[in-house]
Amino acid sequence: MSLMGPRHAAEPTAFEKSRPGRRASTMPALDVPAADPAEVLPGVELAGAPPALPELGELDVVRHYTRLSQRNHGIDVGFYPLGSCSMKYNPRQAEAVAALPGFRNLHPWAPDEATQGTLELLWELEQWLVELTGLSAATFQPAAGAQGELTGLMLIRAYHEDRGDARRTIIVPDSAHGTNPASAAMCGYDVVTVPSGPDGLVDVEALERLISDDTAGLMLTNPNTVGLFEVEIERISKALRAVGALLYYDGANFNAICGRVRPGDMGFDVVHLNVHKTFATPHGGGGPGAGPVLVSDRLAPYLPAPVVVRHTDEQRRPHFIWDADRPKSIGRLHGFHGNIAVLVRAYAYLCAHGCDGLASMSAKAVLNANYVATQVTDLLPLGYPQHQPMHEFVSSGSRLRADGLRVTDLCKRLIDLGFHPPTNYFPLIVDEALMVEPTEAESRETLDAFVAAVRQAVGEADQAPDLLREAPTTTPVGRLDEALAARRLRLRWERPATRQA
Repeated sequence: MSLMGPRHAAEPTAFEKSRPGRRASTMPALDVPAADPAEVLPGVELAGAPPALPELGELDVVRHYTRLSQRNHGIDVGFYPLGSCSMKYNPRQAEAVAALPGFRNLHPWAPDEATQGTLELLWELEQWLVELTGLSAATFQPAAGAQGELTGLMLIRAYHEDRGDARRTIIVPDSAHGTNPASAAMCGYDVVTVPSGPDGLVDVEALERLISDDTAGLMLTNPNTVGLFEVEIERISKALRAVGALLYYDGANFNAICGRVRPGDMGFDVVHLNVHKTFATPHGGGGPGAGPVLVSDRLAPYLPAPVVVRHTDEQRRPHFIWDADRPKSIGRLHGFHGNIAVLVRAYAYLCAHGCDGLASMSAKAVLNANYVATQVTDLLPLGYPQHQPMHEFVSSGSRLRADGLRVTDLCKRLIDLGFHPPTNYFPLIVDEALMVEPTEAESRETLDAFVAAVRQAVGEADQAPDLLREAPTTTPVGRLDEALAARRLRLRWERPATRQA
């Protein structure tokens, strides 16, 4: 019998394990005279009692958090097939580079003269991203994709307003990531939804009817969230440009085309890249991330300030500075200069792969997705089979309804079978959607094991549906009452004596 107890046993919270008087550390004796806080901080209202923090011994703390870490799924533990999120393994080499003392210990207020290595790295990273996207200039301030979206939309607004053309609408496909319409609304735009056609691509004729002189731009992911490449992108671009509108590229799926097709060549004016997904920092876990925004020449004057600029002296020696003299800039989007450590990882990843390696990365991502799709679509058909998917695919689990089940039940059963479930119920345009992105990093053996688990779970839906209804049974917390959780949502732990009934 394991000393850890049953695998499904819940780990008590630190508060529940707390016992009065236990300590994990001791404070050194004062080497200065004691002082009354009220005298040191006049006018500051002090709490009457110390905060009610858990009281635990060091060993209890170590065991508590070690057990929690062992129960947490991560890319270092197993396959993570979340569609659209690119939960892939990234090499430790990039982690080692970001941990170098010159990067790790750099203070954000250090003068340019003391940060030449980091500034040069950022300048070179910008050259990489400019070449990969086919655009002209970049900002590294956005901390993630959603902030990159907001930045891009602010740039679009600044461009139109600078021309005396205050347009009011942004067009967003019905298959878009949910942050697209949210970012547009947050930027003050009215959101107009363009529907998908019967093949899962943008209905171009419907789009052309929606475009007007009030259209500021179109937000588009290519390949889209169904994993399909928008083959009419040149027609779409031409229609937007005909009325002076701009094209915004959501770079969430850039890993599908990296090194092969450039958004700038498709006609896009703004691109955000989730480098924390595509180039060497695992996505998820709350961050940090980085969402650099690339722009065409006409939007470069509006980029957030400062930007990295390269100068040369009389001996042609390079010198790098943060240039804040940007009179048309939209202003800052992030404290200091962005999440530099994530950008260092991206730079290391790019240098390690090179152009050929990046093209191979995207090719393998597409290959793996299609390999898995061909193994499961006889049971879970593609939402839109008219086109071959790229780096991810979306199947429909609507057949499960015949057994009184939903795709949620299938996903919970996959947990019992040893796999983190794929994304489900997104995008909304596919009934009972199951969205799978294997990424380029997984081996064929891993993909085969995942396929076997999916096929087993679908078979059990027909032969033993209660296995799916009761899943998961191997986790510390079993199936929750979702309706009760929605009605009586409790976001913080409360001591039993004060907890509401």
